[in-house]
Amino acid sequence: MKPDLFASTETEDETWLSRKMPPEEFAALIREHRDSYLTEEDFRFIAEQGLNTVRLPVPYFTFGDRPPFVGCIEWIDKAFDWAEKYGLQILLDLHTVPYSQNGYDNGGLTGVCHWYKHPDEVEFALTVLERLAERYGRRAGLFGIEVLNEPISWIVYLTAPSTGKAVDKEEARGSGYVPLSFLKPFYREAYQRIRKHMGEEKTVVFHDGFRLTSWNRFFDEAGFTNVALDTHIYIFAMESFVPLHKPWVYKFYIDINRRQIAAVSRHVPVIVGEWCICNRYAEKTIKAVASGERDAEKRRKYQEIAGLELDAWNTAAGWFYWNYQLLRDRETPTDESWKESWDLARCLKNGWLTKEMLK
Repeated sequence: MKPDLFASTETEDETWLSRKMPPEEFAALIREHRDSYLTEEDFRFIAEQGLNTVRLPVPYFTFGDRPPFVGCIEWIDKAFDWAEKYGLQILLDLHTVPYSQNGYDNGGLTGVCHWYKHPDEVEFALTVLERLAERYGRRAGLFGIEVLNEPISWIVYLTAPSTGKAVDKEEARGSGYVPLSFLKPFYREAYQRIRKHMGEEKTVVFHDGFRLTSWNRFFDEAGFTNVALDTHIYIFAMESFVPLHKPWVYKFYIDINRRQIAAVSRHVPVIVGEWCICNRYAEKTIKAVASGERDAEKRRKYQEIAGLELDAWNTAAGWFYWNYQLLRDRETPTDESWKESWDLARCLKNGWLTKEMLK
């Protein structure tokens, strides 16, 4: 999301960034980033758009007990103070675990995915969730805690661009998808650990593991209360497999997801925890328009697709746009043009999304 953070080392994830930099320089870089990337002004802006909840990704080293990584608990404390000041709530999302649950760069270690095979690290992740619940479980600004972001399925692991791209091939040995036979017992244990410290008015959120329709009665049978199932739906990911950049294709794809959300919602509330308006249709069509009309045409195309998506996601229990921002500077072009619409703040600035559309 912020390529210049990694530019001096040409790395792709925070693990390798920490390995390629002297510890003091790494710590200073991370602290400067956290001090400036999100501020109180961002929480005020989010509230002004009529939005009510922020999904805040946090790493397994949140509490500063896994050197050389820099803990971030003081910044999470600030986020809660700001959220409560502006009437927002926070969904705390455990976004990484040791050895990764998906092998993505955002999982902290590209191309490596065998966390679930290490019982001590599984237990460590559970203790992080428990400590987060103990620290924030009674805060007015807490919406809930998401147990783990995007534990990967076999088909997604098989097709993910990060699979097989580990810098250290030996470190990646044993990598693979996270099976439901592990994930379901892990979710049960995580729920119990979190609920010990968090009242039932707060929500425990579970990612579907890219297997939305595989859960159905699981939550009923487990006896959980006030839970939600998170699913992530991206047009630009679909386009990697269906290279037809047409609104009717997007509508067909969105309608499939709408029906699946409706079916699963009979058993558990579903949240579209990540989506955005990135699509190649908007990017490609403006090239055929006169230069003076391109901004207006791009705005129209993006709003068209946003309308299709929001109409579907509003049938779910809620949604979160991913991501709030990329570059702090909203004028500087991103390194790839498609990323412009992956940035909610830029979408609002450019009129691709409007406050009225988000209501």
